[in-house]
Amino acid sequence: QVHLVESGGGAVQAGGSLRLSCAVSGLTSRRSSMGWFLQVPGQEREVDAVIDGVGSIRFADSGKGRFTVAKGNAGNSLYLQMNSLKPEDTAMYYCAAVNSDLPYSDVLSPRSYNYWGQGTQVTVSS
Repeated sequence: QVHLVESGGGAVQAGGSLRLSCAVSGLTSRRSSMGWFLQVPGQEREVDAVIDGVGSIRFADSGKGRFTVAKGNAGNSLYLQMNSLKPEDTAMYYCAAVNSDLPYSDVLSPRSYNYWGQGTQVTVSS
């Protein structure tokens, strides 16, 4: 079984930083695609940052220049460093994974991922 457990969320003031972590277990592929997605109540889940099976990284426009994403060396962890946080970054953040190297056309879609964590809340106050 695949398990993903996020941590590191919290409440910060605008301009602050948070580092989200995702502990991953049970993936069978060495070329798994993984990513961070966010969701605001009443809205659809959307991509924040993803790493495909060969290590290519893509960001949503909102996080470019402020966020960085990285996998752990063993592929069993995923991190999201969030700097210069804004109130509009407030959301539940989810870690996701799939046991394949997703194609370019699919890697940003939440529907492409079949393993999800429980989420960690990020709240940014002005």
